[in-house]
Amino acid sequence: MASPLSPAQSPLSPLQKIAVVGLGTMGTGIAEVLAKAGRDVVGIDISEAQTAACVAALESSTARAVARGRLTEPERAEVLARFHTATELTAAADADLVIEVAPESYEVKQQIFRELDGIVRPDTVLATGTNALSVTRLAADSARPERVLGLHFFNPAPAMRLVEVVSSVLTAPQAVTAVTDLAVQLGKEPVAVGDRPGFVADGLLFGYLNQAAAMYEANYATREDIDAAMRLGCGLPMGPLALLDLIGVDTARTVLDAMYAESQDRLHAPAPILKQLSEAGLTGRKAGRGFYTYEAPGSATVVRDALTPLEGGTLTPGRPVRSVGVAGSGTMASGIAEVFAKAGYDVVLAARSEEKAQAAKARIGKSLSRSVDKGRMTAESAVQTLERITPAGSYDAFADVDLAVEAVAEDLDVKRQLFAALDKVCKPGAVLATTTSSLPVIACARATSRPQDVIGMHFFNPAPAMKLVEVVRTVLTGDDVHATVREVCGRIRKHAVDCGDRAGFIVNALLFPYLNNAIKMVQDHYASLDDIDAAMKLGGGYPMGPFELLDVVGLDVSLAIEKVLHREFRDPGLAPAPLLEHLVAAGCLGRKTGRGFREYARR
Repeated sequence: MASPLSPAQSPLSPLQKIAVVGLGTMGTGIAEVLAKAGRDVVGIDISEAQTAACVAALESSTARAVARGRLTEPERAEVLARFHTATELTAAADADLVIEVAPESYEVKQQIFRELDGIVRPDTVLATGTNALSVTRLAADSARPERVLGLHFFNPAPAMRLVEVVSSVLTAPQAVTAVTDLAVQLGKEPVAVGDRPGFVADGLLFGYLNQAAAMYEANYATREDIDAAMRLGCGLPMGPLALLDLIGVDTARTVLDAMYAESQDRLHAPAPILKQLSEAGLTGRKAGRGFYTYEAPGSATVVRDALTPLEGGTLTPGRPVRSVGVAGSGTMASGIAEVFAKAGYDVVLAARSEEKAQAAKARIGKSLSRSVDKGRMTAESAVQTLERITPAGSYDAFADVDLAVEAVAEDLDVKRQLFAALDKVCKPGAVLATTTSSLPVIACARATSRPQDVIGMHFFNPAPAMKLVEVVRTVLTGDDVHATVREVCGRIRKHAVDCGDRAGFIVNALLFPYLNNAIKMVQDHYASLDDIDAAMKLGGGYPMGPFELLDVVGLDVSLAIEKVLHREFRDPGLAPAPLLEHLVAAGCLGRKTGRGFREYARR
């Protein structure tokens, strides 16, 4: 049976007149985007105060655009003339498209759709802006479910380029085409997704935010360290707890509740702290307090509270460090040696052979030459830095170092053997550090006769560029050893974050479940690689999409970390996606093999 929107009938009319129902922050932003793009817009809200605030916001934003030379005064007048407001849904009677952005409640949204059924034309497209509720459920309650779909903008709508176009099994293709074309004409980048809670961007983002909240609730790391770790370790614009405050803790809880109801994945079950904060009214920036405390409700300025760390707090004195030994000859080892040498330390770079150590030093020389070419350091400084590095073909050369940092293969047996060797070679009082990203530091420590001197220093690749170091204490690490490493991190101009000795530490424990969930979306044919990557870059501000990142990191490395996380936390949701295992088994490891999730030109 042909629907009213079947291909046999006339196509949808251009979406020129658009009604926006709900004039909160998102509705106001969407109305602004539409009016600036030449559409006739009617903004509808039951509150006259809200409609007045929307008009004032549009007047203010267009005035700023004129001041910045982005609009002329006549163009501004045209934009304002195209926008009208109303307090009754009947104002949408002749709209080609209605975009509903009312509160996230089935009852509220279904009531709006039922009323619209008796008001709008049969060919009017009805779009919901929900990011948490089922589009199918909303459509099924409509008199014409084939014209109902999701149109999910991101906040702030004028700035964010991503729009998720959400189809249900009932949605007519012509309706999808019409709103997709509209999104393109608005200067947005639409991605097509199916109907499941959170869709693509929020479906991946909120699981990650939830895990960060649970990590904080478990007192594993401070809020400041969790946020700094994800900003500096992953290049994200905001840390997860600050982002939860911006989104609204109550909103996050609503989205996660919907996701968990659908997936039954424990990773989506809202962390109890989200409920506690929500019910206490501590919903984030809008309330003036959430995970952080703000200057005033609605302010972005964080102020000190009882949980804020003391600046320059008293620490146990550290041990003196003048010389550093770096074990290994790969990219990470040479990068770490370069970092220490640049900071003025004498460095012994030891590998399994003199030849490998010399090759690693030569790699550092090339890196320093590039820095000189780019004007980041003088030729004289580069020469002095390289002269501080002494290559060695045996770990016996570590006899006099104050700090030994291993950066060998990510294999526990290999590392344990190395620490046993360092225990024999290094002088009493030397600090022994591992750069492991996923293995237990305590296992390295127990391979020595001095576990109190062993600590984790997890650098990120490339070490000269990445500002973060995760400082990992075991239950046996001495206070003075911890203080020593914190002081050293300051001298080498790295931002140190403290965390305990458990799989993934902060960054990998939050990053890799997110990457694994992205793989599951592709595995389930929910969305394409390109759409998921675009969604996370445009909607989440990520510097790389998850599949770009997986191919850079290496699928074998990613699988190994996923297995470690699954083994440690025993959560079924952390089990590696079968698609990842299949690709690794096939030798498709990412850029290094020329093929991973995508194919790459061989160099």
